[in-house]
Amino acid sequence: MADFCSEDGVSRTISETPPTHYTLKIQSLSLLKKNNVEKYSSPYFEAGGYKWKLVFHPNGNKNKNAEGKHVSVYLMMAEASSLVPAGWEVHAVFRLFLLDQNNDNYLVLQDTTFQKGRRFHAMKVEWGFDRFISQEDFNNQENGYVVDDICVLGAEVYVCQEKFKGRGDCLSMVKVPISYKHAWKIDKFSSLAADCEDSKTFMAGEHKWKIQVYPKGKGSGTGSHLSLYLALAEPSSLSQGSQIYAEFTLRILEQQVNATHYIRKANYWFSGSHTFCGWPRFISIGYFSLPGAGFLVKDTCVIEAEVTVHGATTNNII
Repeated sequence: MADFCSEDGVSRTISETPPTHYTLKIQSLSLLKKNNVEKYSSPYFEAGGYKWKLVFHPNGNKNKNAEGKHVSVYLMMAEASSLVPAGWEVHAVFRLFLLDQNNDNYLVLQDTTFQKGRRFHAMKVEWGFDRFISQEDFNNQENGYVVDDICVLGAEVYVCQEKFKGRGDCLSMVKVPISYKHAWKIDKFSSLAADCEDSKTFMAGEHKWKIQVYPKGKGSGTGSHLSLYLALAEPSSLSQGSQIYAEFTLRILEQQVNATHYIRKANYWFSGSHTFCGWPRFISIGYFSLPGAGFLVKDTCVIEAEVTVHGATTNNII
């Protein structure tokens, strides 16, 4: 192998030895550009116990200011999202190849910046070379890289270190949150026998919720107040450590002309261990039952929840 250029942490060599792990032959290369194929990802190949792909930008990676000037080639870890446990990372030394079909040898590029290899993980699954070779050199027939509209790429990948860092979390906030309303009509309120009554499940912000009412009160409100809560309907479905940040309003609707509803508002981080939020002393039983108040009419009341999910923290691989 002959080393003819090394700059900017990139070693460029000439080798007569074919790539050990993968070879990709691209026919009708010009049709990629003609059909506006900016990027081609190869089928996966295996090396070092993992699956990989070659990613080829025939006209250069426009996101790296290489479009029209260079050919860009990268190594990508395939099916990275399926790897467990959370927090995995793989360090790999790799070399990418381009066949000189005139001289039957290869231009080989290797990143020499990190001796222990590049770190692949869920947030960074791709490494390689934005400026693998200039368009001028690539398309010059005397160089042999494109012959009869064919080019041949290759890869060698050597995994040198594997780490698993444990759990990671990702907080995602909603730029334009949407408010969801759910009304719950309760007939024969005075006949409710259970300590707690649940509304039907409703959706808000891709999560299932329910309203909970304690007709005879709960905690500090027992015997004197109606207690009212917003609760996650399926908290067991949340992964460990997941949280949901919600702004919510609970209302007991005044059913007469004035429509002066009884309202309380709160913000709360809901999770698998903090599944509900509300007020043990939401409204006194005496005021709620007062005929002129309009909250309990013909033994019927209407409770409304308005929920806006602003963000969520979920387990994530980092």
